[in-house]
Amino acid sequence: MQHRIVVLGAGYTGAAAAGRLARRLRPEDAAITLVNAEPDFVERVRMHQLAVGQNLASRPFSEMFAGTGVEVKLAKVTGVDVDRKTVTVTAVAANGAEEREEELSYDTLVYALGSGWNSQGVPGTTEYAHEIASRPGALRLRERLARLDAGAPVVVVGGGLTGVEAATEIAEARPDLDVALAAHGGLGDWLSPKGRRHLRRVFDRLGITVHEHAAVTGVAADRVTVADGTSVPAAVTVWTTGFAVHPIARATTLDVTGTGQIVVDATMRSVSHPDVYAIGDAGMAMGPGDKPLRMSCASGTPMAWQAADAIAARLTGGKLPNVPLRYFNQCISLGRRDGLIQYVTADDRAVRAALTGRLAAVYKEVICKGAAWSVANPTLGIPTRRRRIVREPARAAATVRTPA
Repeated sequence: MQHRIVVLGAGYTGAAAAGRLARRLRPEDAAITLVNAEPDFVERVRMHQLAVGQNLASRPFSEMFAGTGVEVKLAKVTGVDVDRKTVTVTAVAANGAEEREEELSYDTLVYALGSGWNSQGVPGTTEYAHEIASRPGALRLRERLARLDAGAPVVVVGGGLTGVEAATEIAEARPDLDVALAAHGGLGDWLSPKGRRHLRRVFDRLGITVHEHAAVTGVAADRVTVADGTSVPAAVTVWTTGFAVHPIARATTLDVTGTGQIVVDATMRSVSHPDVYAIGDAGMAMGPGDKPLRMSCASGTPMAWQAADAIAARLTGGKLPNVPLRYFNQCISLGRRDGLIQYVTADDRAVRAALTGRLAAVYKEVICKGAAWSVANPTLGIPTRRRRIVREPARAAATVRTPA
C-alpha cells in the first residue's frame, strides 16, 4: 500500500515540500496530497504590490503540479488530530463556496499552514486596520486605496520589512496621498549605517513622514494613537507589526511554543510526534547561534527542502540531510525603481556591506521571481532519482472517512 503523505498549506513552503517529495519518491509507493483553500499559488512577498493595483501573474496549482503525482485538494483545514493521525477539512468549490467535511488519514503529515497578520491585541485594529499578509487582505486594501481622494492620510504601522515595503510602494504608486510610517523603534534600526542612510533618503524622496519610537496603542476609523497620546490622522491604517501562526497546532497535543509554533528538530520533525513535520512560519526551528529562524520566505524555503529530504531519506533508507540553515541577505523593495539589499551574518545580523538603488531593485525582483520558480522547480532543475520506500511506519486502518 502507498505511504500517505498529507501536506497542509500550499504557500512557498508547503508547495515546495510537496513537489520535492514527488521528485524523491516513487508514485506507486507514496500518495502525496496537498491541501490548500485556494486554487493557485500566492506570491506573499508581493502583496504590497497587489495592494497598490499591480496585477500579479497567475500560477494555478493544476499547472504547477501537472504530471508530478501530487494531488491538490481544494479545502480548508479545520482540525488536526495527531494522536489519531487524521486531518479534518472542508472542501472548497471552484466558486469559493464551502462544501462537505472530510477526514483524511495520513502516515506522514507536513504542517505548513503558515501565519497571518498579528493585531497584537491593540484596540481597534481588527475593526479598522488593513492587513497585507494575505491576498484577500491586500485586495481589500487595494479597493480602499483606490477610493481615497488626493491628500488623504495613510498610516503604515510597523517598521519591519513588510512595513517599509508597504509604505514605499504606496507612496510611489500614489504620490498624491499623505503617507506616514509609525515604527516602534528607529527607522531601519536593524540595518547597517549605509542601509539606514539609504532608507532615509528614499523616505525623504517619496515624502513619507516617519514617526519613530511611536508604539501605536489604538486604532480608530480616522486616526491612530501612539503611546505618548499623540493622535495621527489616518483615513487608512495598514497594520504590519509581525505575524501570528495558524491556531490549529495549539489545539493539538503537539509540543508548541507560547506563540503556537511547532517545536521541531534539525530535520523539521516534531519533537513530540515523529510522523509530523512543521515548516515555514508554523515551525520553531533553530538556526546559527542557536537562534530561532525568523518568519520569512528566506527561512521557509530551506526548511521545506530539509523536511522533504529528511522524509524521503527516512522512508527509503537514505542518508539524512545535514545542511545548516543560514541567512545571506535581506532583500527589501522600496517601490519599483529602488531597493536595498542588506548583507547579513549567518544568524541574520547586518554587516557593513549593502547594495542600494536601481541595481538593488533588480536584485530583489530576481529573488522574488526565483522564489516563485523554485516552488514549481523544488529541486532547482537538478535531475533526481525517485527511490522506492523500504520502510513503512505503522498506519491507521482507515483511509478517508466522511463524518456523518
